[in-house]
Amino acid sequence: MRIGVPTEIKSDEYRIAMLPVGAEELTARGHEVIIQSGAGMGSGMTDVDFQAAGATIVHTAEEVFAAAEMIVKVKEPQPSEYDLIRHGQILFTFFHFAASRSLTDAMIASGASCYAYETLRDKNNRLPLLTPMSEVAGRMSIQEGAKYLEKPQMGRGILLGGVPGVAPANITILGGGVVGANAARIAAGFQADVSILDVNLDRLRYLDEIMPANVNVLFSDRHTVLKEIDQADLLVGAVLIPGAKAPQLVRSEDLKRMQPGSVIIDVAVDQGGCIETSRPTTHQEPTYIIDDVVHYCVANMPGAVGRTSTYALCNATLPYVTRLAGQGNTAEPRDLELATALNIHHGEIVNEAVAAAFAR
Repeated sequence: MRIGVPTEIKSDEYRIAMLPVGAEELTARGHEVIIQSGAGMGSGMTDVDFQAAGATIVHTAEEVFAAAEMIVKVKEPQPSEYDLIRHGQILFTFFHFAASRSLTDAMIASGASCYAYETLRDKNNRLPLLTPMSEVAGRMSIQEGAKYLEKPQMGRGILLGGVPGVAPANITILGGGVVGANAARIAAGFQADVSILDVNLDRLRYLDEIMPANVNVLFSDRHTVLKEIDQADLLVGAVLIPGAKAPQLVRSEDLKRMQPGSVIIDVAVDQGGCIETSRPTTHQEPTYIIDDVVHYCVANMPGAVGRTSTYALCNATLPYVTRLAGQGNTAEPRDLELATALNIHHGEIVNEAVAAAFAR
């Protein structure tokens, strides 16, 4: 199979969807790998690195899309790429369809087979391709929160860990999954006072066992959410329903309960956000302020640490890229794990959560 890897063109996206070792593994299996020139520069990988691994280098995205039977990306196709996608082509990337009707409609119209990293489940019902980026985003949420709590960034002017005689920051994390757990670990390391909320009691019991003493685990309901945001200096949105739009746990009127200069980091924004006032931002313009609350809602947070994120992502995706290439462009995926990643196939939505998001 001819596998194409174009340069990512989303704002401040520095990742690439394949490492040189991936090109080497695939070419050794008889596949052809086509890389757009410069695609790896943001992650510290050169065209020479890919050529040495057996890949073919071309100069434009148009050449990649025209030649490839399967396109492997990091982020969802951008509007300028829609017309490059053709009927029967396979796309394997993060899509987050539920957050964008225009993207969903474009992929339906293309007739392509769209496999989404974020819905692929392994035999243990885990999300192996979403997990590494959730780990990165969860850890980054505290790093970015610490920065935007600084007064020059319009924050409250609070140091996460405080100092002797001065209380640390209060951090509330909505969601106890991979993002939330990683955020809590980093926040605890800063010696902040941390609360993590979830609706799954088994998950809360597990988190209670593994988290440091300065992390409190709480059952998430409307009353608890409101009580927590009353005192939160930093609020992290980390709710995930795979493939579906994130539930909005904090309403616009709730912001008036928060302290001026408090910060929201909505990691769930690529699934629509779990804060009603969230809207996607970019690394160039990451924040905006509503009711004196700083909102950080960058939809591709891990893109800022491209080298770390590329290695973390590609370590997870390569086995599935290999399996997808090996099965060819069949009418239906024979691989049961890959079938869970198939969201749109030949003009039809085949993922139940995506279909529900658009009442189809």
